[in-house]
Amino acid sequence: MAIVPDTKNWTWVIERRCPECGLYAPGLPREAVPAMVRINAAAWQEVLAEDGVAERPAEDVWSPLEYGCHVRDVLRIFDKRLELMLTADDPEFENWDQDATAVEDDYQGQDPPTVIEDLLAAADQIASRFETVSGDQWQRPASRSDGARFTVESFARYLVHDPVHHLYDVTGVPLAEPAG
Repeated sequence: MAIVPDTKNWTWVIERRCPECGLYAPGLPREAVPAMVRINAAAWQEVLAEDGVAERPAEDVWSPLEYGCHVRDVLRIFDKRLELMLTADDPEFENWDQDATAVEDDYQGQDPPTVIEDLLAAADQIASRFETVSGDQWQRPASRSDGARFTVESFARYLVHDPVHHLYDVTGVPLAEPAG
């Protein structure tokens, strides 16, 4: 059985707590984003080093390895989008089909140590870029192809939820002390 594509609009996480992973993104200080991204990436090292990391818990649920590849790619895509937000006036992001990417890039067949290395590098790259944001840059706008609107600040909070939630997906452990 193939993975059922996730077609939910997750932008609500910038307005209220996620009942599953426990993250309260609206209360997250924007200055905390780089550290949270790096801490989350470090946690993936342990997950991706476990035996059976490529095994799916069910036919229609990604394996921890597939989730790790997705998080790596989310960080890469969001870094490109953040760069665009900081350099272009009110850009519209190209659509990204995460489910097609998982199949085309054979997430389940990737090498876990390489995924860990690449995920850590992607996390450091976007965290470093967020560390350069200051002043009015936090309010620079952009939109997705579906019309969802972001500022750099709301985009930062939206980003953090993805790796936090997917770490919860593979560990079942919500944030110990959710922000907010």
